[in-house]
Amino acid sequence: MPIKTNTIHIIKKQLQSLPKEVLIEHCLRMAKYKKDNKELLNYLLFEQEYEEDYISEIKVDINNAFAGINKETFYYAKKNIRRIHKMTVKHIKHSAKKETEIELLVFFCLRMRNCGVSFKDSRVMTNLYQRQITNIEKALRTLHEDIRIDYEDELDEAKKGLY
Repeated sequence: MPIKTNTIHIIKKQLQSLPKEVLIEHCLRMAKYKKDNKELLNYLLFEQEYEEDYISEIKVDINNAFAGINKETFYYAKKNIRRIHKMTVKHIKHSAKKETEIELLVFFCLRMRNCGVSFKDSRVMTNLYQRQITNIEKALRTLHEDIRIDYEDELDEAKKGLY
């Protein structure tokens, strides 16, 4: 029989009633338990204030990952691109800012288009690319009109990969 998990609202109330030392212990325990929790906590503590530097670091990681793609067989290239996409999405979730999401997804699409692997014959890779374009457009709709204009040129450049 599974253990009942409380709602976020109830957990928040309970956390507010705990002393500071206990909260620190719980955070450290969560960070030890799973790598994703540790990465999120690291972002929240050290990188959240410096979003531009964070984006730059992720772009360097994406660049390095695309440079290391195994182009010998399409199977391995596709697998590497999916791994890079997974890494990109994880960092987008850490940030939870639409501007960061747009910048990283546009960068991912441009790098995917120029990586030297022809994915136009692969329905899976074409769909992956199209989903990213759709995600970018969806994130753009949530931004203020002045900010949206800045990203639309980049989106148009990324859309060129579809044709």
